Amino acid sequence: MEKKFNKVVLAYSGGLDTSIIIAWLKENYGCEVIAVAADVGQKDELDGLEEKALNTGADKFYCLDLKHDFVYDFIFPAIKANAKYEDKYLLGTSLARPIIGKKLVEIAKKEGADAICHGCTGKGNDQVRFELAIKAFAPDMPIIAPWRIWDIKSRDDEIDYAEARKIPLKINRETNYSKDKNLWHLSHEGLDLENPANEPKYDEILELGVSPEKAPDTPTYVTITFEKGIPVALNGEKMDGVALIEKLNEIGGANGIGIIDMVENRLVGMKSRGVYETPGGTILYKAHADLEEITLDKYTQHFKQKVSLELADILYNGYWYSPLTEAINAFVDKTQENVNGDVKLKLYKGNIMEAGMTSPTTLYSEQTASFGEDDDYNQADSAGFINLYGLPIKMIAKAKEHKL
Repeated sequence: MEKKFNKVVLAYSGGLDTSIIIAWLKENYGCEVIAVAADVGQKDELDGLEEKALNTGADKFYCLDLKHDFVYDFIFPAIKANAKYEDKYLLGTSLARPIIGKKLVEIAKKEGADAICHGCTGKGNDQVRFELAIKAFAPDMPIIAPWRIWDIKSRDDEIDYAEARKIPLKINRETNYSKDKNLWHLSHEGLDLENPANEPKYDEILELGVSPEKAPDTPTYVTITFEKGIPVALNGEKMDGVALIEKLNEIGGANGIGIIDMVENRLVGMKSRGVYETPGGTILYKAHADLEEITLDKYTQHFKQKVSLELADILYNGYWYSPLTEAINAFVDKTQENVNGDVKLKLYKGNIMEAGMTSPTTLYSEQTASFGEDDDYNQADSAGFINLYGLPIKMIAKAKEHKL
């Protein structure tokens, strides 16, 4: 810590890490601390943050409303791409970090700060996501990551540090799960979840909904309308993207939708176990993927599935602000030009079932697909097709016979 800083912008959530970092920065650098909270839909977690930040040593506080940008610039592109990390994780934390990193740079430049600080651990993915976003907009900005340099070694040590300085915390040692909450999801890590042999205590940890066992005994139906791959209405009512996701979180949560327990491969190399709640997002991903089944041609749909996997890796690894992400998103946008229509889904005790869909730009023809007589398909043509399509297999078989 030889270098001194006069003014530091801190990515502030009011959680355990950033609650003590204000005091730590003051003690170790003697600098001004500007606490910046990003409102990406965490709701009650923002209550009292300004007062807490200022009372624990911050010189200034910002709370930035980023919900609209978060939805339209990050969540909706991910939905359009069907991007899932390791076929499970809907990138709830990954999608929020780039916009926060970008805004931290904007505040740092506005305030004339000479460093940006975050509370991410040295074992996690978020340190990479924050810092790559910062480098994209302020390549020479110094970054302070206390977890990589301080003497604190555990969350218990953090609590000791806070208690010694009378810093108020919303957690205790017994319920000290590591959580990240935003409009899109809520994650739970740590404690008993660190052992994959332990079944999650869903009734204790779930906050956005209930377990499937506690969901209603009657199904709930929802109809989602898409225009160019973007959800624009719920049950026939036009809605802003933020409001639509909030409403689907309520509906999905009540029906036990979107609970994922997974062991993922972190960017830094280790495997990590976590429980994710993504009720509204799970419904939207399902509806969008279903609609693509009737609006994308075969080869575009299959190629896009490969691109989706690649984009999920890129976003998980923090490379949102990169030429490759920009190029992939341009491709995805092109594929979405005809992804229009209504998708009806049946929600029941954690399950999502198709209940019908329609599209003005559908490629599905009941007349052609019918088992009855149609005007487009001559079944006799398939014999010649199979002969040509199967020619390589036929020649291999002949070669084997010859060698035998």
